[in-house]
Amino acid sequence: MNSTKLVCHLILFSVLPISNTHAQPTIKASDKTATYLSKFRADYAKSILGKTELLENYLSENIRLMPEFQKTILGKVNALGYYKAFSSRFIVTDYRRNEMEILDLGTRVIEIGNFIEKIKLKNGDKEYNIDGKYLSLWERLENGNLTLITEAWNYNHQLDIEPLLKFEEIKGVDIALQSHLPIDSPVRFELAALNKLMEATVSQHDSKLWKQFYTDDGMFLYSRNPIYQGRKAIDKFLEEHTKDLPIFEKLDIRNDRIDELDNYVIEYASHIAIIRNGEFSGVFTGKDLAIWRRGSQGSLKIFRHIGMYD
Repeated sequence: MNSTKLVCHLILFSVLPISNTHAQPTIKASDKTATYLSKFRADYAKSILGKTELLENYLSENIRLMPEFQKTILGKVNALGYYKAFSSRFIVTDYRRNEMEILDLGTRVIEIGNFIEKIKLKNGDKEYNIDGKYLSLWERLENGNLTLITEAWNYNHQLDIEPLLKFEEIKGVDIALQSHLPIDSPVRFELAALNKLMEATVSQHDSKLWKQFYTDDGMFLYSRNPIYQGRKAIDKFLEEHTKDLPIFEKLDIRNDRIDELDNYVIEYASHIAIIRNGEFSGVFTGKDLAIWRRGSQGSLKIFRHIGMYD
């Protein structure tokens, strides 16, 4: 296994729940919310094509961008800088988003979907066709308006231009190396315990235990893979995935933000992984966003989950 493939296996370890047999109804968004998000998708596509200014009124001042191959970007100014840097490096000839679901959790609205993109370097002729997926997280303000607080995305396949998707000139934060939340509340204690169990599960390549972290109707947005949805698809993926995992000399999963929403908990997490495989070894970091759901017996399971490489 080469080093690039090894890195692929490290990204999703930051957030992990347990299987939930208690089926809860999906909370669907209103027509008003759906219409607003449809307008955002159209404006977002135009912004990727070069009209970055269209994003300004949508972004929270404290937005968190979680791009693939880039350290976390915090704040509206830095986020707009990222999109401008992207437009300066690439010519985008096509960008389209297709939403799969919109979930209204009260003070938070979640949209998950796929995107396609055609790009080429401004100093090159080769065009690259990109397939990816995204998770957008909106906050509902007291006046009822929505503001985008998190935008996370990764790609469904390996790309030849992955190193060029990192913009060193944009201020980013290596969340895995920053201070993390103290364990001083019941939900923080609960997630800390689950993450410790996840560390052991992944390190031991235990797919049977790993499966139990996800709800039966869960969705796993794993990097360089399509979306896996539902018990059968997630179980099959984890069974195959664990066969190729390297040896973990150390795996540390922690979180820096937790939002509690009745039966749902949103966790922003990161990981540091020290691995080896034959003569190869390395230290890697990644970032994750997970929506946990509390079942009828009170336990948390992962309901929606996306992870990105740093």
